Amino acid sequence: MTVELEIPKNLPVMTLPETVFFPQAMLPLNIFEDCYTHMLKDVLSNHRMFAVSAATPSGGPGGSLAIPQRIATAGIIRACRKNEDGTANLVLQGLCRIQCTQILRASPYRSAEIELLPSIPGKSIETLLRLKGRLLGCIAVKRRLGGMIPNEVLAFLKTIEEPDVVVDLAAFALCEDHGLKQRLLETVDTSERLALFIASLRSDIDDLRLRRKLQGRVDDDDVWMN
Repeated sequence: MTVELEIPKNLPVMTLPETVFFPQAMLPLNIFEDCYTHMLKDVLSNHRMFAVSAATPSGGPGGSLAIPQRIATAGIIRACRKNEDGTANLVLQGLCRIQCTQILRASPYRSAEIELLPSIPGKSIETLLRLKGRLLGCIAVKRRLGGMIPNEVLAFLKTIEEPDVVVDLAAFALCEDHGLKQRLLETVDTSERLALFIASLRSDIDDLRLRRKLQGRVDDDDVWMN
């Protein structure tokens, strides 16, 4: 998907534990740490953009000192409400994958030199649409077998035409494996990203079917009796 906004080559980077942000996704955030309230003040007076990165496994707890993943997502603040206690609530919309090529500073908040990583199709549009259909089909089957997938999420995904947007929003909303989620973010080839998520969903479906077969007619609360 083409990025219409001009994204600066240098961006502040917020590091969050177990949070993998995707293009087009909407991320609500509560800003309360000193480093990020400082960052928010700066970006609101400028381009309203910053990047969100998951912490690396060795990065420890969240905050400005956590080590960011190299591949992250740049976003723009769509709404912001400042509170009397100095904190703020905002909604960040994902714009584009980025690669952090160099950390420029760590204080008072981390800032990095970035490179944009737009999605590439990888396959023909016919193939992408076919993969998109398989992805939506797998999500529907997983939901029918008892996967925790809200019906409104599936209904919304069905309204989106672009395969790259569908797989990104589906991964953001439905993928529970943070390691896989980061892999999906790092996969810029849309066809490969679709195939990777489809394979994961099919594995989940196989597990759910096996669980049902083993459980038989016993209710979930009494499954220990099998």
